[in-house]
Amino acid sequence: MPDQLGHHAAPDPSGSALRRCVGDPAAFADEHWGRRPMLRPTGDCGDLLDLEAVDELLSVRGLRTPFLRVAHDGKLVPAERFTGGGGLGAEISDQVRDDRVLDLLAGGATLVLQGLHRIWPPLQAFCLDLAGALGCAVQANAYLTPAGNTGFATHYDTHDVFVLQIAGTKHWRVHEPVHPDPLERQPWGGRADEVAATATGPAYLDHVLSPGELLYLPRGWLHAASAVEATSLHVTLGLRRPTRYTIAQALLDLAGADPQVRSGVPLGLDLTDPAQLAPHLAATVEALHDAMRKADPAEIARHLRAGQWTAHRPAPVRPVAQAAFADSLTGASRVRLRPGLRFSCVDGRLELPGRVLTFPPGCQSALQAALAGPAVGVKDLPGLDDLESRLVLARRLLREGVLVPADE
Repeated sequence: MPDQLGHHAAPDPSGSALRRCVGDPAAFADEHWGRRPMLRPTGDCGDLLDLEAVDELLSVRGLRTPFLRVAHDGKLVPAERFTGGGGLGAEISDQVRDDRVLDLLAGGATLVLQGLHRIWPPLQAFCLDLAGALGCAVQANAYLTPAGNTGFATHYDTHDVFVLQIAGTKHWRVHEPVHPDPLERQPWGGRADEVAATATGPAYLDHVLSPGELLYLPRGWLHAASAVEATSLHVTLGLRRPTRYTIAQALLDLAGADPQVRSGVPLGLDLTDPAQLAPHLAATVEALHDAMRKADPAEIARHLRAGQWTAHRPAPVRPVAQAAFADSLTGASRVRLRPGLRFSCVDGRLELPGRVLTFPPGCQSALQAALAGPAVGVKDLPGLDDLESRLVLARRLLREGVLVPADE
């Protein structure tokens, strides 16, 4: 039996970020997750983002597109209207120009700060915690809308969202789906007429969201929001949860290994003629059925790793500090697994996103202890003969970004 260790393969419902959002995770899973909207108070969320932070991002952080989008009257504003060159010594042509942003904001435009789970530390940590609890990737965008303006017309998203109201108020109108549980390749634009018609009818939810309130929307639910009395700021957390279609795609990819699925069709067959297609369609369905009955869960899981493991990056590593820590490592040094890292370790073969590390057989017990999650002292790594062997292993894992100093 192989000695195997995997991390973050199952969600952790005890995550503090999830409890902050939904209260009772079990009740949320039973009553709302993927089923219907939820509205609840969460308390002040200014520690995650506030208006001062938005000004900092727009004015001194040197943002480039696509970290900022601008919308006006329901349409996106071309990036060249709010970006420009980076100035002397920076050959950058798409850096955000704060003076141009000021002008657009004064004219009623909505600002969309994208990818904040990558560039704003408080949301970076919050989204990582939330991703661990939900078992799916989480992204964060912020929407700043002047009073009385609507950023986008009624639409639906192809992923679930948590909306956290930070400042000001926003009037939300939510309607039931016209296309339940849409896939990512099924955006609302393909059903624009249905969406517009449904939006004129009675709303499922009509509510003015105040600071400290959260709105959960499953994918497919129609919504539009407009600022009310003052500039509104809210954060939208996009929850990119996998679907059964995700599994079906993996099954289809692996079915290509079956000769019956790969076999060609007869000479001259017109696939656009239903009568000619019918017998070959039936044979194809049968071949797929036979191939999928033989599907191995372990093989499907390995195939899915490439997409699932890279959908949300682990906690950041500080390269300079990490290198210095590795260089000065002693037996008294304490290390821990890098938060959010996805991996599989079987008999000294450590599979990581995009790469594989191999270790001598005698390292397995020490690897198990290092990768288990809690902090561990280098001198306490088991199964190795001497301190130098423990230092070599820990140093390598630090330099590969697998472990981090325990005090971080």
